[in-house]
Amino acid sequence: MRILTLGLMAVPLAACATTPAPDTPADQPPPMAGACNADAAQSHVGSTVSAAIGATIQKESGARSLRWGPPNSAWTMDYREDRVNVRYDDEMKITEITCG
Repeated sequence: MRILTLGLMAVPLAACATTPAPDTPADQPPPMAGACNADAAQSHVGSTVSAAIGATIQKESGARSLRWGPPNSAWTMDYREDRVNVRYDDEMKITEITCG
């Protein structure tokens, strides 16, 4: 009987077992090649929109793709670290450069 009682007492203690530590940065995959760095292209805010300025922003940011954001447009919320987003206003002036 005593052994049964001790065995039943051990069951709740098993639930208190330690869990593995969360992933550390060393366990995380390295950043994708072509990851965006919008800070490198901020000098183009205020510039007039053109294909050439878009190519320059994409190159300077290191992004693999570019997404234009026309005025009053809706964007999907999918995040891609290899994409640079360029928003502009009705006067075709760049207002914001972000990654995602």
